[in-house]
Amino acid sequence: MGDEDKTGADGQATVIRPPNVLKAKVSAGGPGAVDLAALEKAQAVIADMGDSYLEWVEEDLAKIGRLLEGLKAAKDGGKDLLDRMFQISHDIKGHGGSFDYQLMTTLGHDLCHLIEKMDTAGPHEIEVIALYIGTMKLVISKRMQGSGGEQGKQLLAGLEQVLAKVTKK
Repeated sequence: MGDEDKTGADGQATVIRPPNVLKAKVSAGGPGAVDLAALEKAQAVIADMGDSYLEWVEEDLAKIGRLLEGLKAAKDGGKDLLDRMFQISHDIKGHGGSFDYQLMTTLGHDLCHLIEKMDTAGPHEIEVIALYIGTMKLVISKRMQGSGGEQGKQLLAGLEQVLAKVTKK
């Protein structure tokens, strides 16, 4: 069991410190152990793929942009187009953090969540999707790595304000 701090009858909170069971499950050496050299090598490979990520995400943004144009012209609400847009935004979400573009992960996540709620897309939904795609293109064109710092915060805050206005329509 973990250590417990007990107090008297003075009404103070009791602090319970659970045991670190994860530490007991991870081996420091031997079979099944975490190989730090392999982990460092994998991290180096991912770092070397950074330029490739930018090419991939730019291709994904071009594809999702074409789907958006198709969605604007769709007479049936574009369910199949929304499904494909979801897949691309899911890929963007999944890869962003691996290549130090956490802002892309956030935007991709939010776009996935938005699309999941839609059966079809009307003009307002299309406008919101376009805002997300435009914001992602801006993040990549400005190479806003990580959370984007203060500029990233302002970008997300601005997007939130515009979305509030658009969704009120």
